[in-house]
Amino acid sequence: MQERRSTAAVARAPPATLSLLAAAVLLLATAAAPCRAQAATVMSIEEACQKAASASAGVSYEHCMSSLASDARSRDAADLHNLAVLAARVAVDHAATTEARMEDLNEVEESPHARARLHHCRELYNAAADVLRDALDNLRARIYGKASQQLAAALGASESCEDVWKGEERVPVATHDREYGRMAMVALGLTSGIVA
Repeated sequence: MQERRSTAAVARAPPATLSLLAAAVLLLATAAAPCRAQAATVMSIEEACQKAASASAGVSYEHCMSSLASDARSRDAADLHNLAVLAARVAVDHAATTEARMEDLNEVEESPHARARLHHCRELYNAAADVLRDALDNLRARIYGKASQQLAAALGASESCEDVWKGEERVPVATHDREYGRMAMVALGLTSGIVA
């Protein structure tokens, strides 16, 4: 009964009210369009990496180019959205690989102190991989603001792991930490470029 009244009220509404309602709907649809248009615009890896590097000081153009161009999946990524999704996938892969590398090191490490550090880093990367997977889901759903927040949160894993090893001469996971951090930054830079 309530639904019939609502429909009847809209049908009896003055034309000016209906015009304002239609204008509001059109305005809202137009406001959302630039974000979708930016993401769907055909964009090369070079253009996307240049955009990410110029927008974010933490993104290395050369690293962005080499990482994305060397991945066979980049052939299917012809726009900023798909390149951001690819970069997030690569960051997830790096987090999982780094976590596995730490597990392997932990098995052969004799020092209890070093094993505790490796365990702590492994937990950080496990959590980062989970956050990155959530970011990837949000990227696929085109919820760019939330994805950007999650990507930014996942960046802390490499820095926190490096902090655990401060004062040590040898940091067994430094290369993995660095690569993960750089790739997560690329994913964030590309995603931020969609909403900019």
